[in-house]
Amino acid sequence: MAEDYEEDAGDGAPELDKSAGGKKKLIILVVLPLLLIVGAAAGAYFTGLADPLVAKLSGGGEKHAEEAPADAGIAAVPVFYELPEMLVNLNPGQGRRTSHMKIKVRLELASAADTPKVEAMLPRIVDSFQVYLRELRVEDLQGAAGMYRLREELMMRVNRVAAPAKINDVLFQDVLVQ
Repeated sequence: MAEDYEEDAGDGAPELDKSAGGKKKLIILVVLPLLLIVGAAAGAYFTGLADPLVAKLSGGGEKHAEEAPADAGIAAVPVFYELPEMLVNLNPGQGRRTSHMKIKVRLELASAADTPKVEAMLPRIVDSFQVYLRELRVEDLQGAAGMYRLREELMMRVNRVAAPAKINDVLFQDVLVQ
C-alpha cells in the first residue's frame, strides 16, 4: 500500500505541474498577444491614426471624401492684407536712450470676405498695435522667443479688434529696431 501511495503521489504531482505550466503557456501565447493588439488599436484610435478606417467602417468616409476637395480648394488660396508701415518709439527703460522700431506687417485672413471688415477696423487695429509696441523694450524683442511673443500678442489684439473677421496669422515683412 505504501508503494501505491507513492505512485499516486508521484503521478499526481507531475499532472499538477503540467496543468500549471499549461496555464502559463496559455497566458503567454494567447492573452499577452491579445492585450498587445487591443493596446495598439486603442493607441491608433486615440492618436488619430485609425480615423480613416473608422470613417470608412461607419459609412462617413464617402461624405468626407466629397467635402474635402471643396474645403481644400478654399483653404489653398490664402488672402493677405497689408497693414501700413509703423514707426514707434520703444520704452527706453531706466536711464537708456530712446530706441525706435519700424515694422511692416501682413495679416493672413481666413477668407476674402473678411477684407472689408479689416479695412473698416484698420484705424483701431493700428492704434492697438501702436499702444502695445510703445510699451516694448529692446530686450523684449531679442531672439526667436521675443519675435514669437510679439506675433502672438499682435494676433490676439487684431482678432479682438476685428472681431467678426478671423485672422489666421500675423506675418512680419520688415522689423527694424534702432
